[in-house]
Amino acid sequence: MLAIVMAAALYFAASWGYLKLLIGPAGVGRLPAGGGSLLHNHAVLEGFGALLGVALLAGVLMAVPRISPLAAGLPGLALLALTGLYLFSVRHAVGYIPLKTRSYGLGFEAMLFDGVLALVGMAMVVPLFVPSRWRGKREVTESEPYAGTTASFPDLQATQTMQADSGLLTDWTQTQPEQGNPSPPNTSQAPWGPAEYS
Repeated sequence: MLAIVMAAALYFAASWGYLKLLIGPAGVGRLPAGGGSLLHNHAVLEGFGALLGVALLAGVLMAVPRISPLAAGLPGLALLALTGLYLFSVRHAVGYIPLKTRSYGLGFEAMLFDGVLALVGMAMVVPLFVPSRWRGKREVTESEPYAGTTASFPDLQATQTMQADSGLLTDWTQTQPEQGNPSPPNTSQAPWGPAEYS
């Protein structure tokens, strides 16, 4: 959509402004305004203002990283294609210019003849060759804060859980005394009793 806006601004506003400056207040072989100031000539100021506005729009589309490079690149490619066609066949190139009877059609034709469209097109395709303009913006997601439990960290929970049938707990349960009535030791006879000495 921005490429269409840029192309329309080039065709209507820039062409009209260029024609205003081209016709100007001067005749053939004379200096504009007799060599004096152009600040009081409304035609020159209007034309310069139109060209300045279109140049500002093109500069924003070419320089701002968040805008797709196609916004300036597609109109630039169209201008270069028309200039290439003009070099091979002037008649065909001029035949493709719409509304040539209007002031902006005449101005666009004058920019084509003077090579202005070729220069503008070459400048506008530069963002197409900048690799960083084609990369999307990477969003950084914030990590989940520690909740104090292992529920939010399943891998940690799996490595920290002890099984009941293994490890120190099993060894402790296996060394417990057996349940039941064990026979009391025979205390009537000392271990070194008379049987040993007989």
